Amino acid sequence: MSPSPALQLPRTFNRLAWSNLAAQSAEQIALAAAPIVAVLLLGVGEGQTGALQTALTLPFVLVAIPAGLLADRTSRRFLMAGAEALRAAALAAILLLIWLGALNLPLLALLGFASVCGTVVYSVAAPALVPSLVTAQQLPAANARIELARTVAFAAGPAIGGALVGWMGAAPAFGFAATLSVIAVAALSGIREPARQPAPHRHPLTEIGEGVRFVMRHELLRPVFITQFIFNTASFLLLAVFVPYAVRQLGLTASGVGATLAMYGAGMVVGALCATRVLRRLSFGTVIGLGPVTGFAAAGIMALTTFFPSPLLAGFSFFLLGAGPILWVISTTTLRQSVTPPSLLGRVSAINILSYGARPLGSALGAIVGGFYGAEMCLYLAAAIFAAQAMVIWLSPAVALARQPEMVGEAASC
Repeated sequence: MSPSPALQLPRTFNRLAWSNLAAQSAEQIALAAAPIVAVLLLGVGEGQTGALQTALTLPFVLVAIPAGLLADRTSRRFLMAGAEALRAAALAAILLLIWLGALNLPLLALLGFASVCGTVVYSVAAPALVPSLVTAQQLPAANARIELARTVAFAAGPAIGGALVGWMGAAPAFGFAATLSVIAVAALSGIREPARQPAPHRHPLTEIGEGVRFVMRHELLRPVFITQFIFNTASFLLLAVFVPYAVRQLGLTASGVGATLAMYGAGMVVGALCATRVLRRLSFGTVIGLGPVTGFAAAGIMALTTFFPSPLLAGFSFFLLGAGPILWVISTTTLRQSVTPPSLLGRVSAINILSYGARPLGSALGAIVGGFYGAEMCLYLAAAIFAAQAMVIWLSPAVALARQPEMVGEAASC
């Protein structure tokens, strides 16, 4: 059965969806290849790879807010194209340095940082661009399409990156990722972005403060941000200790650990594929609440493995941790796009990205609590934190929404 004309996504959005798939795939392949190259080609140790991973995560904290400011001041399509071109250039530079035998860890970290800056800018601007390309009725389906591309890239990208490095050497992995970034730029060239009213020139801190106040004073967006921050803390606490726990307590081999972690990506794909149907059958607020509850259930099942050490339970836990929160991302992105004035969408999207700053906090908790009390205590703590984030959202008015809110105009701006 073909979709109704009202729900069939327009061709211009489909170009954005293909661009997003290419961009997300380039990101995941490059992120997977960088530490492999650092270890195999440059011979670095654990401490240095940790420093490299820090350089590859810093842009999410440092660049998100400036990117949101730019997304509200300039053409979002041109901003995304420029960001993706920056990533292509950075990846091509890594490729050239490998060929010349001149690559070292500082250069890899610097160029990797530049590449991830492109990722952050693209990720901030894309949700702000979507509402101008589709109708309000089409927003959930459009966001589901965007998230499906991200989950496919998340699930397949690391495997492709590792395989390329293993089979063909370091250079082809970065060359393939750079080519995908160029394809993403080319796909964006066919998008016609509707003209927006020029933003008045004000001090950047004034504009940033406007976005922060809008989120923190909004009865729907504030609990969503808090829930997401807590969720990121809990999920990275769990991830920080899972591998040593799985090997020592669950008796998994390296391939077994990989297969268990792959269930996370499988859950994300299944959740993204089912999202549109779930949004049609359940109330909008219920779908928002499903993700945090599923996250809590996943953490509870993982904690159960301390009493019943079963790899199947661990795999099911990761599947739920992928499937439920994808429904959260799609529904809360739609909520954010619906209740935010168009001129604020870039900054509000950037504040959402800032919740990723909780990830290092979760990893640090894992290192501290795991070091003193063991991995089992980390799993119990993660379950407690997941319970807290579920409570935050279920005590908020967001879960009472019967349907997607009406799109707001500029009058709603603070």
